[in-house]
Amino acid sequence: MNKKELENALIFPQGEKNPYGAYFTGQSYLEGMIADKDLPFGVGNVTFEPGCRNHWHIHKDGYQVLLVTAGEGWYQEEGKEAQLLHAGDTIVTHAGVKHWHGATKDSWFSHVAITAGEAVWLEEVSMNNMKTYKIKEYFRTFSKTEQ
Repeated sequence: MNKKELENALIFPQGEKNPYGAYFTGQSYLEGMIADKDLPFGVGNVTFEPGCRNHWHIHKDGYQVLLVTAGEGWYQEEGKEAQLLHAGDTIVTHAGVKHWHGATKDSWFSHVAITAGEAVWLEEVSMNNMKTYKIKEYFRTFSKTEQ
């Protein structure tokens, strides 16, 4: 999905450059949708440029629900195969499950994230901690610097 196709597909605003950018490889954007101090969760639209991904992370004492709204992306839990995601897919990540998500090499990617608990950011995703051969090939062609 290119930028023009993304703009036509987005149902929520793309948002501004993500203030959590230090925990991403590549550029992402965040549009806060619900940040009510009386609710035990937050909701935001996260948009990833092609090839952008967040670092491995867990949700301490909480969870994360991803509702994919546009583009094509990856989701992977530690020790499991990576899953290719498309608009309409949903992911539920339970407390303490180490995972990452982001755009494919050639597509923008957007999802609504419903998140409770504290995010604990961990190491950057690299080929060395990939399980799926297909996704290793993706990273190999995307970045020659990751070994």
